[in-house]
Amino acid sequence: MSDELFEHKTKTELTREEAAKRIHELADAIARHNEVSFVENNKTVRVDIPAKVQLKIEIERGEDESELEIELSW
Repeated sequence: MSDELFEHKTKTELTREEAAKRIHELADAIARHNEVSFVENNKTVRVDIPAKVQLKIEIERGEDESELEIELSW
């Protein structure tokens, strides 16, 4: 793996069902292929996911906006 930092961020407005589908697709990629892939500037970047990871789930609930954050790290 390259020492070059790769960061991929997207923010899209979706229906709840569409968001759930995207999360499901990511989970399937991790479970089946032990990796996730992103395409940026016509270049595919694959991130290998090890057998053991740390899972962090954070929920913030406010009057005007709430947030659910799911983070895997290793």
